[in-house]
Amino acid sequence: MSERTAPRTAPLRARAEIDLAALRANVRALRAHAPGAALMAVVKSEAYGHGAVPCARAAVAAGADWLGTATPEEALALRAAGLPGRIMCWLWTPGGPWREAIEADVDVSVSGMWALREVTAAARRADRPARVQLKADTGLGRGGCQPGEDWAELVREALRAEADGLLRVTGLWSHFACADEPGHPSIAAQLGSFREMVAYAEEQGVRPEVRHIANSPATLTLPESHFDLVRTGIATYGISPSPELGTPADFGLRPVMTLSASLALVKHVPGGHGVSYGHRYVTPGETTLGLVPLGYADGIPRHASSAGPVLVEGKWRTIAGRVAMDQFVVDLGGDEPPPGAEAVLFGPGDRGEPTAEDWAQAAGTIAYEIVTRIGTRVPRVYVNDEEDG
Repeated sequence: MSERTAPRTAPLRARAEIDLAALRANVRALRAHAPGAALMAVVKSEAYGHGAVPCARAAVAAGADWLGTATPEEALALRAAGLPGRIMCWLWTPGGPWREAIEADVDVSVSGMWALREVTAAARRADRPARVQLKADTGLGRGGCQPGEDWAELVREALRAEADGLLRVTGLWSHFACADEPGHPSIAAQLGSFREMVAYAEEQGVRPEVRHIANSPATLTLPESHFDLVRTGIATYGISPSPELGTPADFGLRPVMTLSASLALVKHVPGGHGVSYGHRYVTPGETTLGLVPLGYADGIPRHASSAGPVLVEGKWRTIAGRVAMDQFVVDLGGDEPPPGAEAVLFGPGDRGEPTAEDWAQAAGTIAYEIVTRIGTRVPRVYVNDEEDG
């Protein structure tokens, strides 16, 4: 096992351990779920809180063909770190760094005419063609071009710019709204719309390198949606995109992040003792309390007050009272672990610890949010960063 983190002179208050061997294994498992398609590992939002550059490198080492980001700044940071190969970004606003992306050989997504005008102008300034992927809104109602006249105009003008040597249409793509809800009628409707919009573009002369719509849940459960490329986000990090679809183990995946902290204080208190702001928890009898030095400033959801699970010395504890900005309390029930003892908030579950999904249930949210929101005050510690053998 190898480990990398910033130099330190004292034990860590808390740490998010990132198991890169698990990430590599997840990429290989996901490729097996879509053997006929290339795979894009999505590393947006600092790889869902895991750290974009180390995770991108691990994903590429395991066979990811593409890397995906939301913002151009994320894509450019990957290039600056030396990541090779295909990188795509899709969340653009007017005045974005189009020229920089073109010069960095990043595939950019275009959903409307304003973006096509800006990318072609940037291509003229850069004196090289842009790699452009046209996004279709097949029913998500978010980014993407509407079918019908809007799509026809976008395709026509993109082909005109391609003929002028200003861009290359490298992809046609879309995104599901409800792929994590098996049997939802929108899934078939979106697939049908995507096929029609792709067929129209290809009839007009578009020759894309890749056509893609499948996200993590579709990669795992909808082989008919795989086309040329699948985009795996949360599944790359070993988290099931929906409990309804199955657990990570059901899909051959392993959670990559383990979040833990060192107890800052253990103390005896009498019964009837109020705990944390608002005294929403009052000790039912004489007990011991443990102070965990993580709070909502670190990404611990305040909605998990009086509900979030923590493993301390082999036992599940529950947050006692409200989560504060920097800390929360667990009732240890009279047990007396020493200060500095490990409190594990979530991990793969191997040691009986809670998982990110357990925290999602406690906070009334999704596991995506649990891992992504862990803040920068929590150091990422990378283990198993070298390939086995």
